[in-house]
Amino acid sequence: MKMKKVVSILLTAAMTAALAAGCSSPSGSGSGDGSQGGDSSEAKGKVYYLNFKPEADEDWQALAKAYTEETGVPVTVLTAASGEYEKTLKSEMAKTDAPTLFQVNGQVGLASWKDYCYDLKDSEIVKGLTDEGFALKDGDKTAGVAYIIENYGLIYNKELLKKAGYSAEDITDFDSFKKVVEDITKRKDELGFSAFTCAGMDGSSDWRFKTHLANLPIYYEYKADGINTTDAIKGTYLDNYRQIWDLYINNATCEPTALSTKTADDATADFVTEEAVFYQNGTWEINNIADVGEENLGMLPIYIGVDGEENQGVCTGTENYWCVNAKASEDDIQATLDFMNWCVTSDIGVEAMCTNMGFVIPFSANLESENVLVNEANKYLEDGKTPVTWDFSTIPSEEWKNGVGSALTAYAADQTDANWDKVVTAFVDGWATEAAAAK
Repeated sequence: MKMKKVVSILLTAAMTAALAAGCSSPSGSGSGDGSQGGDSSEAKGKVYYLNFKPEADEDWQALAKAYTEETGVPVTVLTAASGEYEKTLKSEMAKTDAPTLFQVNGQVGLASWKDYCYDLKDSEIVKGLTDEGFALKDGDKTAGVAYIIENYGLIYNKELLKKAGYSAEDITDFDSFKKVVEDITKRKDELGFSAFTCAGMDGSSDWRFKTHLANLPIYYEYKADGINTTDAIKGTYLDNYRQIWDLYINNATCEPTALSTKTADDATADFVTEEAVFYQNGTWEINNIADVGEENLGMLPIYIGVDGEENQGVCTGTENYWCVNAKASEDDIQATLDFMNWCVTSDIGVEAMCTNMGFVIPFSANLESENVLVNEANKYLEDGKTPVTWDFSTIPSEEWKNGVGSALTAYAADQTDANWDKVVTAFVDGWATEAAAAK
């Protein structure tokens, strides 16, 4: 990995040297062939990027230098320490030379900074998104743009699914999925495996259900109501939440009563040892499950029984949104817009982001990932399926998640309507309480 990075940096240096040889003034659009250029005497504006990811600091510094060499536009990158981004952002924004490019983590993060966000609606970078769902909205305003995307859904073992007599083509909605799952359960002794890994509900694993699975009913409620956040969730699709949760916990490698003691490691082990076909998790899990064999790994959408879900893709989103400081000068705003677009369109920028930093970027220039789960997820976009956005970023607090998680665990142990009502109460009333407390 280090060698790849060194080679890439050397390549970048060579390319930027060549680009600098025959410069003209920057066009602002960015191009892979290096036709734009410039020198500091012609450049207008400057860029100050407050970077969120400490692990990418070295690469951002190199990329900033390459851009300055090509265009003459000064680019400064400051990287916040891990866990200190919001504190650093508040401090830097209070200075005369404040960041021109910063990050928020979604709707909840946007609430604190929306007055500082330039409207990106007509910008080149927004026009280049592969899906408009990757734009962060504040009413009619485009307040931010995702620059990294990740995916999660139902990771599955293709070979085990084939042994059960099925393929991914047999699963297009909740009803067809339920049929496959329950058939595997009926024949699990014969087949030698279960449908699902254990749905561990200890702290290492419960986020998969109190946050990631909970995203589905939130997403569909927002979609039905034409909103992107709320202080009062209604719980319109909680019956759907219940039926997918029932499917998970009643067709798994462990009894539902054992979930409180099961961990993320237990769930991973179930999948890696081929004791289960399906495992809800994301593209980030690839290194932990690689022993299954890349050729055997696939990813399905999480279906919960909503009309039209056959056109749904996997859960695709981010908590990483770029925002441009609306209080910066016009020249600095334009310089920042140009820099952002160059990062996701030029050969140098895309190579740095996709290869050096290892990002998947939601733009057409994105390079094919070495992660098979990413490429499996991307097939849904290529097939025109609508990705499920990460609306869990609007969840009002960690306390809300904990309340829902506790109620899900109690319900799993005793699956009565009364116990499900407690899940509903935690979901709906808990949301209102926590949203009000955050005001």
